[in-house]
Amino acid sequence: MAGSMININASDGGEFQGYLTLPEQGSGSGLVLLQEIFGINKFLRDMSETFASEGYVVLVPDLFWRMQPGVNLSYSDEDFAQAFDYYGRFDVDQGIKDIADALEAMRTLPECTGKVASLGYCLGGKLAYLTAARTNVDCSVSYYGVAIEQSLDESDNIDCPMVMHFADEDAFVPPKAVEQIRDAFAENSDVEIYDYAGVNHAFATPGRDSYHQAFTELAYDRSMSLLHKVLG
Repeated sequence: MAGSMININASDGGEFQGYLTLPEQGSGSGLVLLQEIFGINKFLRDMSETFASEGYVVLVPDLFWRMQPGVNLSYSDEDFAQAFDYYGRFDVDQGIKDIADALEAMRTLPECTGKVASLGYCLGGKLAYLTAARTNVDCSVSYYGVAIEQSLDESDNIDCPMVMHFADEDAFVPPKAVEQIRDAFAENSDVEIYDYAGVNHAFATPGRDSYHQAFTELAYDRSMSLLHKVLG
């Protein structure tokens, strides 16, 4: 079930790549998986295989391609510094346009036979939120999305089902930010927000110090519940 790189046409010209993984049956509904600040690294490739094993066609677009195509970083101190450099230079608005192009590419794949969702971690968690607000994605899942509270003026634009996961001890997404997000969606029953006590940012990434297996499994089950409900 190993993935392969495909080309995606950018709406403003040019071409970028995405990592495509097909389910065993060869076709299914689509999932666009959105990266952290480390590019399409082993964690994203592993998760693409995990979601493909659930029956989905999974595409991980290379969202840093305008700065440096093919970024693939580890969680070492040296790579962290490089990742934060990319993050500081990343154009979020352009990134959402690239995600919209990836969604379009997914929908035109013959292997994609159903609806399409987005799911992202960290930076990708914020992008999953903005994807729900700015595109026609069918549902979206956000893991500890950073700085979502700075874009809550777009919350009313979200009319698709969504799940958000937050860590209570996340220094990048403090409790005050989560409270603001909860308040913004208090009247929207299609948006589910979950807190995980005693864990930090990136609790769902195996191999990192912050990893928490039980909460990773719980968050995964909640995410899959939404995907199954909307995508089948």
